[in-house]
Amino acid sequence: MKKVLASLLFLASASAFGAEVAGVKVAETARSGATDLVLNGAGLRTKVFFKVYVLGLYLPAKKAAAAHILAGVGPKRVAIHMMRDVDATEFGEPLRQGISDNHSEAETKAFAPRLGVLVSLMSEVKTAKTGMVILLDWIPGAGTQVVIDNQPRGAPIAGEDFYRALLRIWLGDNPISGDLKKALLGQGS
Repeated sequence: MKKVLASLLFLASASAFGAEVAGVKVAETARSGATDLVLNGAGLRTKVFFKVYVLGLYLPAKKAAAAHILAGVGPKRVAIHMMRDVDATEFGEPLRQGISDNHSEAETKAFAPRLGVLVSLMSEVKTAKTGMVILLDWIPGAGTQVVIDNQPRGAPIAGEDFYRALLRIWLGDNPISGDLKKALLGQGS
């Protein structure tokens, strides 16, 4: 009887998360507004040998190709689980670089004001602390909503083009990490 009960508890807890990356349990599903999203993939971002964050990508339905994700409509979520303390400058610079690496100079300049808003929202918390969860939700008709530890920050940032630019940081032709891109596409790391 104890074995059956233990097995049931294990199955119940296993279904609550879709992946475990570097000790971080990433939920199998997420809810954005009125839409249920599924975990497309999750992976670890490292810099040198430091674990920086675990990132989970949620979509209305799983997709294996970056181009399909970038072209897809509907709500999306990027969930960033911080693995170390990172100040606002350290957090913002890779975002700027990732957009620059995946867009023309003119596009990068066009995104700069909205990226500035995102970085400013992060600056309000001063430091992204270990254990903090940062959500970047695409909400159709509203924009990119930043949520830090379950607290919405600022007004949604307009433009689906901006959300796609953020996604290209991880899924573009020049991603911040090739291994992370593969993991987000469900191809392992």
